[in-house]
Amino acid sequence: MHYRSFGTTGWRASALGFGCMRLPILGSPREIDEPLAIRMIRRAIDAGVNYVDSAYPYHGGTSEVVVGKALANGYRQQVKLATKMPIWLAKEASDFDRLFDEQLRRLQTDRIDCYLLHGMGRERWNNARRLGIQEWAERRIKAGQIQWLGFSFHDEYSAFEEIVDSWDRWTFCMIFYNYASETVQAGTRGLHYASARGLAVVVMEPLMGGTVLINTSLTLFFSTS
Repeated sequence: MHYRSFGTTGWRASALGFGCMRLPILGSPREIDEPLAIRMIRRAIDAGVNYVDSAYPYHGGTSEVVVGKALANGYRQQVKLATKMPIWLAKEASDFDRLFDEQLRRLQTDRIDCYLLHGMGRERWNNARRLGIQEWAERRIKAGQIQWLGFSFHDEYSAFEEIVDSWDRWTFCMIFYNYASETVQAGTRGLHYASARGLAVVVMEPLMGGTVLINTSLTLFFSTS
């Protein structure tokens, strides 16, 4: 496994992380094939993956539960655990505590190593600040319940710069990025912008949920016919 420096933290992340948005299912998205998913996550960790990523809404709320089970029996200590705050569900300041505490219970842990504000854009960031997300996060960091704070991003590029520059607490960000989408949302400019400011950059959808891989396979197939 190859490893990369995680911003300025001194920690080195595996080049591949394990994302838990599309775990194997038995029927509906909420019905995760738990034995198979747990084996997959643990196999990845055994192979050197040290970043496991989930979020509050993944699989209708069951992804975090399965991740918590997968990280039992010593696996929790081998990884940085990442999950995300669904800030669109916060209608008042007290919702931040309610949502975060529920995530700790689901994940069977007392801390989140890499905590992201989920699906950030200009409007969501402004609403979260209005509700006091910065003060809330500072309190949870001081309590040792969050190690590093970041955000995942879905909006136009100018909003990305605004969010990066609006707070010096950010340690990392997660952006939508692949070779077919270098100018979409944060894009290549955002990757370099965040990195130049000391933020670690985590990439989501490197294969666009398999679309890039499928299209690449078709291209290769037709080019050889």
